[in-house]
Amino acid sequence: MGKGGVGKTTLAAATAIALARTGDRVLLVSLDRAHSLTVVLAVDVAVRPGGVFSVADGFDALELDTLALLEDRLVTLSALIPAGAEHEHGSPLSLPDPQELTGLPGAEDLIGLAEVARLAHGGDWDAVLVDCPPTGDLLRLLTVPDMVYDYLERIWPRYRRATVPGAQRWQAMAALLVDRLSDSTLPVRAMLADGENTCARMVLTADAVVVAEARRTAAAMSVLGLRIDGVIVNKVLPHHDSVPTNGSDHPVLRWYADRADRERTQLDSLAVTLGGLPVLTADENGHEPVGFDSLAALADALYPAGVDPLTAVDGDSPAQRVELESGSGVESVYALRLRMPLVDPSTLTLGRVEDDLVVGAAGVRRRVKLASVLRRCTTDGAQFEGGDLVIRFRPDPQVWPQ
Repeated sequence: MGKGGVGKTTLAAATAIALARTGDRVLLVSLDRAHSLTVVLAVDVAVRPGGVFSVADGFDALELDTLALLEDRLVTLSALIPAGAEHEHGSPLSLPDPQELTGLPGAEDLIGLAEVARLAHGGDWDAVLVDCPPTGDLLRLLTVPDMVYDYLERIWPRYRRATVPGAQRWQAMAALLVDRLSDSTLPVRAMLADGENTCARMVLTADAVVVAEARRTAAAMSVLGLRIDGVIVNKVLPHHDSVPTNGSDHPVLRWYADRADRERTQLDSLAVTLGGLPVLTADENGHEPVGFDSLAALADALYPAGVDPLTAVDGDSPAQRVELESGSGVESVYALRLRMPLVDPSTLTLGRVEDDLVVGAAGVRRRVKLASVLRRCTTDGAQFEGGDLVIRFRPDPQVWPQ
């Protein structure tokens, strides 16, 4: 993941090659609508088969066409809708033509993530790497599954869908379609919440604006409960002893020295800026790495012998946990700890809606389902402690069991 143009696709392909060399079966999926994966791999789109294609031993790739997937799903759902002529009064339920769904907000995002979840759990590959859309599109994409599920359950809860009194056939079919849509979010939400098996890796360049955006993105990811396992800084100028660091009158050498100094400054502060995440660097080597051989050379430089391409940083605490801090019964104090090490407290918003806590920061918002013990409590303040957002709760005497 990263800002457009920083080299996400190139580094995702290099990582896939490095991982395949360890003996794992790897699938690289592109969700970026720019569809540059085949260009980076130097694969002739005109002659390659559609869908998953083989790049090398143990390394497959796929440019996911989410619109085509959406149209296929619509055809399947349309088959469930009876024609109006079969009903005495006609059926008020209908679905639009596939061509009408091009701009349906969130539909392609959800279907794309659902396909990634299906591929990841299908057993054909040991690891699935996802070349994500640029940062802004990615953050929107990651919020779609929860948003769809929450809205469906609030507008037409499952227990009401299952008990429609005197339901006509079209009403039963509508309930079935909503069930299908709601259920389609479940494997996606489970995949994104699985911190042991799902993580993100940030790609950026050593520029002040890009680093600042990366920090905001890392904060947003922590709000969404998604783990980042490391950072790759791309296109870093290599150090050459023959290039003077200062005092040169030649404009090219001055430019090189100035840019190298700025990059070193950013790199020196990067680990602290991003909460101590592991940082890898990929040098600017003067030519664009296109094709398997060039990408393999990049993989060798990025992941030298003995370095596991998927080595993940171990979190010092779970992303979410509930603790009894003191007291007992109605005198208890409970703490909900949410791991958010990079969130700026000044951007934080908190709210409670029934049994959910709504947390917002860094331009995103997330609904956190409260543990059963906290649902019978009232909130008693919140503060940041060592990278955790801590919300404290006290039992509500009106509903607390005696």
